[in-house]
Amino acid sequence: MELIKKYFPNLTEIQLNRFEHALSLYTEWNEKINIISRKDMQYLELHHFLHSMSISKYIRFVPGTTILDVGTGGGFPGIPLAILFPETQFTLLDSITKKINVVKEISGELNLTNVVPAVNRAENISQKYDFITARAVTALPEFCQNVTKNIATKSSNDIPNGILYLKGGNFDDELSKIRLLIRITPLSNYYSEEFFETKKLVHLYK
Repeated sequence: MELIKKYFPNLTEIQLNRFEHALSLYTEWNEKINIISRKDMQYLELHHFLHSMSISKYIRFVPGTTILDVGTGGGFPGIPLAILFPETQFTLLDSITKKINVVKEISGELNLTNVVPAVNRAENISQKYDFITARAVTALPEFCQNVTKNIATKSSNDIPNGILYLKGGNFDDELSKIRLLIRITPLSNYYSEEFFETKKLVHLYK
């Protein structure tokens, strides 16, 4: 919890308790189902929670915002963001049932009433959302092709509705194939840890 407290000093007691509980729940669940690489578990807070929470440094969702978290896996970035934004509605989507079952259990244990877990593929979803979130689930051009249809037209936040995609390394080639407006923010703007030196948040919008 040291890193979460360091970068998010204004969390409420409820949020702090939920993050602490969530860290222990993921540790327990990962011993039963391999939702996070075993060697990565020692970096759970840094690589998964803090990484997911970086989106909140870029935008503070207004109450009533709707989010579709595609390829959520065990619930990233959706669950950490749902703790941060209790008045934002999150649909956590993955095609692998066992992963969504873990999301159901963990969000239930944390009493996150703003989380709806769903087993499906993005290309089958027709509903509109303010933002689509993801963490490097597939190549960006393919991802955009699958989810651009799901972006709601009317914006109520400080930034345009669109895709908020967490990605590392060099992906200029992928960006050159995308016909959307693009804003890239290095996560090193927010965090000083070496892990974030090559990590970026990509905001794609119409």
